[in-house]
Amino acid sequence: MRGPTVLGSLGRRQACSLVVVEPMSSRWRLLVWMLAAAGVAALAVFGLRSQRSASVGRLAPALPRERLAGARVALAGLAHPVIVTFWASWCEPCAREAAAMQRFSLTAAGRGHLIGVDWSDALPGARSFVRRHAWSFPNVRDGDGTVGNAYRLTGLPTSFVLDARGHIRAVLRGPQTEQSLRRALAFQ
Repeated sequence: MRGPTVLGSLGRRQACSLVVVEPMSSRWRLLVWMLAAAGVAALAVFGLRSQRSASVGRLAPALPRERLAGARVALAGLAHPVIVTFWASWCEPCAREAAAMQRFSLTAAGRGHLIGVDWSDALPGARSFVRRHAWSFPNVRDGDGTVGNAYRLTGLPTSFVLDARGHIRAVLRGPQTEQSLRRALAFQ
């Protein structure tokens, strides 16, 4: 059986095949949309739950002892909520948030409520970063990354909001502003 013939632009007869595509029935279309919506919902619920359950609610691991700047700190004697922020000298987003961190540490809301942790970094780079950004708030060094790993750190910068008992109450991923830090402490 021959396919339909059409008259070409030069008047010659050409053979071509005709493919008929029927529109998807409304039932199938509805089923596809429902499956897509269910997949997105499952990803949102289970993805967020697994991130949240990894850190939020647990007792925060102890901080490293090696001090880079500011006063010595320990989580054991907390009398108020704090933000523990992990950073590194090689982290460009950390450098972008550095000025906001220092400004926050000097405000009434931030004074005594911010602790920096240099993660998996060389000591000269860490010291240079603290000097370059004129950080005066307490900073400690996690040179081999074990403390960050105990916090279940997944990227930098990451800030953990701790309540007065030392439990992790929120995880702030990415560069923060003075306002986001203030809001995070206000919920504690």
